[in-house]
Amino acid sequence: MSFYTSLSGLKAAQTDLSVVSNNVANVGSTGFKKSKTEFGDIISAAPLQSSAIAGQGTRLRAITQQFTQGGFETSDRALDLALSGQGFFVTRSGITGGQVAFTRNGTFSVDKERFVTDSSGAFLQVLPVDSRGSVTATSLDATRNLQLPLTSGQPKATSLLKMAVTLPVSADLPSARPAYTVDTPYEFSRFDPNSYNQSTATTVYDAVGNALPATLYFTRTKLPTSADPTSQWEARLFIGDQEISSDPANPTPPTPLTLTFNDAGQIQGPLNPVQYADAQPVGAIAPLSMSIDFGLSTKQASAPFTISSVSQDGFAAGQLDGVTVAPDGLVTASFSNGETQPLGKLILANFANPSGLRQIGDAKWTVTGESGDPIVGTASADSFGTIQSGALERSNVDITEELVALISAQRNFQANAKAIETANTMTQAIINLRN
Repeated sequence: MSFYTSLSGLKAAQTDLSVVSNNVANVGSTGFKKSKTEFGDIISAAPLQSSAIAGQGTRLRAITQQFTQGGFETSDRALDLALSGQGFFVTRSGITGGQVAFTRNGTFSVDKERFVTDSSGAFLQVLPVDSRGSVTATSLDATRNLQLPLTSGQPKATSLLKMAVTLPVSADLPSARPAYTVDTPYEFSRFDPNSYNQSTATTVYDAVGNALPATLYFTRTKLPTSADPTSQWEARLFIGDQEISSDPANPTPPTPLTLTFNDAGQIQGPLNPVQYADAQPVGAIAPLSMSIDFGLSTKQASAPFTISSVSQDGFAAGQLDGVTVAPDGLVTASFSNGETQPLGKLILANFANPSGLRQIGDAKWTVTGESGDPIVGTASADSFGTIQSGALERSNVDITEELVALISAQRNFQANAKAIETANTMTQAIINLRN
């Protein structure tokens, strides 16, 4: 029987060696949790048998996972996530269903459909939230796949362009009109800088959010005289290549807007927004209907031409700029138009007996009867840990400890092999006595 007793020791040492080797092999695996072997002795005894009996070897009782915290490794990716404390990320293998798995490996990326997935292609699960980021459902069945949007919000066509400019009081009439009289021929051409004094450009938007270039050309048309100290300028609006009339009743030919200033340089008119004729320049999907407001801040002064302020109320749908993950797991997308949108809150799961989970590879586990049902929640609440974006949890394997265990397993194997060798020598001696 000593052969089989030592054989059980050999098998135990071999199993121990395999577990330690697996730990060492995964020292660089993100989110990996080391394992530990547990052995028990084998005793065969009857109720009335003496207690002074020899055992019959050892047996493997369990290989248990050690869910201690691993160290953090920082990265520059917002979707690299690390859990500090208890909990597991939840993934699902299919878009509309599939196997639910639990992991500490926070290496997530975006696939071609903009779903956030793990290294094996499973979809990261989040709880639905409202516009303020508050969770609206808390069960595991309510989770959905996290998908990043490309755009945010609805575009808005420009309806009001507000501008404040300073026009130089020393400006002359353009050389195309050397002196002001009603009968003086005058031809404006935006391609001829001699036909206007100043110009400025901005951007407006049509109904579907297309950006269109808008250019204003300022031309001085009247110098002050002793009889009439007022000055006048014309403002011509071009959207793209099309000039827009400041008189909606007479869109063709386009009518420029006349700006009048008194001798102190204060604007006398127009003092209210001016409605322009509807126009559909090249590139616009729908006609533009907009007004221009120069306001009381527009003036004529002994200063160079300057734009004090310019704003318009149109905008395009925002393009995705970035994604942030808060410590409580709230995923928020930011867009180029300044908008932000909460996309969901990461759901975390915990178990009464995490060691009972079944390993399926890639630092992922599934539920078993021994682990119990998942207890779900969110980060920073109900004893769950916090989430750190831009970091990954390293393996919790201590390489020094594992190398010591490796030597111990080797020595155990050698000792049991020596016991078999000794038993063999004794058996051989008995056989030789008989001979």
